[in-house]
Amino acid sequence: MESFKSAPDEELFIGTAESEHVEMYLKAIWYIRERGDEVKISSIAKMLNVTQPSVVQMLRKLNGSNLVRYGKGSVELTAEGDRIGKQMIRNTRLLEVLMKDALKIDIDEEMVCGIEHHMKNIFTDALCTLLKHPRKCPHNHDIPKGRCCP
Repeated sequence: MESFKSAPDEELFIGTAESEHVEMYLKAIWYIRERGDEVKISSIAKMLNVTQPSVVQMLRKLNGSNLVRYGKGSVELTAEGDRIGKQMIRNTRLLEVLMKDALKIDIDEEMVCGIEHHMKNIFTDALCTLLKHPRKCPHNHDIPKGRCCP
């Protein structure tokens, strides 16, 4: 995994399909937890449309990278894993608001998924400000607040 620092407090994983894969797992775990559901291998597998052995393999990798704590069927995000998962959710939901409300086009989930991994905090905060700090996405999910939000 490559790491890139663009500002003193901003670190994003960029440049590889593998890093996007990591972000998708962290986003899925964050979303499952947000719904109030127990984070299980089966729920991650279903959400990402992958096999349970693939989930176990990735959870071991994420555990080794200190992004999750995984053991005995329990999955918890570390502070860093939580930060990345929350950022991915925020990026997704702000892009959905941009498409539906500002651009007046149908939400294209494939495009959102392609863009969300490449957004730096400065861009996300500028987009949030441009959209007047929306609190809900078009699917009525909460948008996590950023540093720009009042």
